[in-house]
Amino acid sequence: MTASVLTIEDLSLEAVTPTGPRPLVTGVSLDVGRGRALGIVGESGSGKSLTMLATMGLLPEGVRVTAGRILLDGRDVTALTDRELRSSRGRVAAMIFQDPMSSLNPLRAVGAQVASAVRVHAPGLGRGAARRRAVELLESVGVRNAAERAAARPHQWSGGMRQRAMIAMAIAHDPLLLIADEPTTALDVTVQAQVMALLDEVRERTGSALALITHDLGLVGEHTDDIAVMRAGSIVERGATADVLAAPREEYTRMLLAAVPSAHEPPARASAAVVDPAAEIALEVSDLVVEYPGRRGGTVRAVDGVSLQIRAGETLAVVGESGCGKSSLLRAILGLTPAASGRVTIAGTAAAPAIAGRSAAERARAQIVFQDPSSALDPRVSVAGSVAEPLRVRHAYSPDRVRELLAGVGLDPSFDDRLPRRLSGGQRQRVGIARALALDPALVLLDEPVSALDVSIQAQVLDLLRDLQREHRLAYLFVSHDLGVVRGIADRVVVMEGGRIVEHGPTEDVFTDPQHPYTRTLLDAIPRLTARKALA
Repeated sequence: MTASVLTIEDLSLEAVTPTGPRPLVTGVSLDVGRGRALGIVGESGSGKSLTMLATMGLLPEGVRVTAGRILLDGRDVTALTDRELRSSRGRVAAMIFQDPMSSLNPLRAVGAQVASAVRVHAPGLGRGAARRRAVELLESVGVRNAAERAAARPHQWSGGMRQRAMIAMAIAHDPLLLIADEPTTALDVTVQAQVMALLDEVRERTGSALALITHDLGLVGEHTDDIAVMRAGSIVERGATADVLAAPREEYTRMLLAAVPSAHEPPARASAAVVDPAAEIALEVSDLVVEYPGRRGGTVRAVDGVSLQIRAGETLAVVGESGCGKSSLLRAILGLTPAASGRVTIAGTAAAPAIAGRSAAERARAQIVFQDPSSALDPRVSVAGSVAEPLRVRHAYSPDRVRELLAGVGLDPSFDDRLPRRLSGGQRQRVGIARALALDPALVLLDEPVSALDVSIQAQVLDLLRDLQREHRLAYLFVSHDLGVVRGIADRVVVMEGGRIVEHGPTEDVFTDPQHPYTRTLLDAIPRLTARKALA
């Protein structure tokens, strides 16, 4: 039997609040053996991250352990002093967080930060030796030209490269346990595959255990041996990954699995109403070019001669890796980044390159729903106030119109006076959608609209978008790196690489018979919702 690196027994956590203690985690028990990978899944607020933060002795202020034990390499973490906890971090267990930019110092070179991690448990090591060890670690996690790149700041590295740096720091002292908290959430599908392959390789090479916290059940299926499903602070199901994914016992687990959109199978239902080939053209982009100033003079072409068309009632998805030009295309359509050349026509009217040159009526025809609803809403403005704002700008405000818009996205009048912080992620995104529809647009740009949401909430928001499209004959330009979501909602797909469209066609044609090698690379990188064999 495999020896345990981590054993959690009946762990309970609570938050200390002005109104009294509030339970956060109740009676959690789990085990991670040496060389094994455990996937911990569940919706936001289920207690996944808090449980693992307790393992590291890193609980937020105001959260405390009220019961249970956490045995890390045989020592009870809850009984350790702060000094003992600091000594164990990095040597016994290390944590890789979701957003490297929040963990890395933006003002220090990446190599220097890795070197600092090296010296934490080797204070006698000289600076030169620590720098050399940092370069070795970066090379071991696949950073090419590591000696040269080590001098760069975090913002000069891509998201995938920054995550590699975080992994290098985590493995600096060969910990027995790696805890990865949503390590690939913000990454493109190909980079996600590379990072997960790296974690597998590290585990094979070092024999370390892995606790993978994620809402991506496909990743769990491909990269873990065991699974624990959490809901409302408790584990509702656990077992071998293969067994749980093949025959889940609990209704909640079955619900999570049913909500996962698949990029490997056709959707069970039509993604939208049948598109009328004679319907009005809501958006036409012709030979669009977007350029930015280069670092050493000249220009960088972010969008290079893109042409596309969307009709009323149709959804066109744009996919591709970070830097392919998706965001620049959206900004040019909205007039936020003036195009260097080309033409944008919205609902039959040629749009000025810059938003300042567009009339209020022209601006109203194209609206956007952003990726992060928390950042898109003013935290000081109520739900009703956020939806009313665009109406007030157009001198079209009425309380009835605000109530109608909120009802249309499934929010009753009890939400009117709530601030964004009192809403769930899905509710905040519904407010963002209502706000986008306030001025009756012909075109809605959807920029990763569900990537920040749990899988079950994703399904609800996607259903809402389909219903609104059918009701209002909306045209959607849908940008996403989640190809399962794209296959479920889009009528046609555009694949971008290097600022250009390399493939374009009906969704099922692109997914079942991709013509361009880059499209095939994207599709091959998608994790499948099946359990892989345990690593030797």
